[in-house]
Amino acid sequence: MLASGSGSNLQAILDHFAALGPSAPGEVVLVVSDRAGAGALDRARHAGIATAHLAAREPQRLLPVLREAGVTHVVLAGYLRLIPADVVAAFHGRLVNIHPALLPAFGGPGMYGHHVHEAVVRAGVTTTGATVHFVDERYDEGAVIAQWAIPVHPTDDADAVAARVLAVEHQLYPRCVAALCEGSVRLEHGQVVVAPLLPFERFVPADVPPPHSV
Repeated sequence: MLASGSGSNLQAILDHFAALGPSAPGEVVLVVSDRAGAGALDRARHAGIATAHLAAREPQRLLPVLREAGVTHVVLAGYLRLIPADVVAAFHGRLVNIHPALLPAFGGPGMYGHHVHEAVVRAGVTTTGATVHFVDERYDEGAVIAQWAIPVHPTDDADAVAARVLAVEHQLYPRCVAALCEGSVRLEHGQVVVAPLLPFERFVPADVPPPHSV
């Protein structure tokens, strides 16, 4: 897991895997951050998970650190650095991210965190959401695995949108990560293959529109 912030998506994944118990398809073995004070590192230490701080000036250390820890899949959760090309190549089809908008809208360099939600409000759109996608060499351009749309109300500010998007991120991302680890989501020839279809309907609250699987 790579994270730069508080690690709320990390916690959602840990909670989801814990709830699955022995049937969990994987486990978090390492959390890496570019920020020494990131809350995600504290969450990992509290859970007994190995941690590493890699400063922005040392991207060449990332792949060796991941390999030394025996990592098989890489999950980004609010990680604010472009992933080095050697890591993208080594984990092709096993490297995923969640973006707080419906890509390709509001994606690309500079579109992260609160910047995304502020742009959504400024644009006056009526719908936004979260996107889980594979990671390639460019920001937010990898093949989309799943999206979950939520409404944007005329009275919403960026904080209100952020809270609503984060709530569905915590529902969507753990299920996609579990599906990736168990092999029911994979990347073939640049296309996402979902087999069998992800059973999102079992997890969607009645008052929230269901996500869309690609």
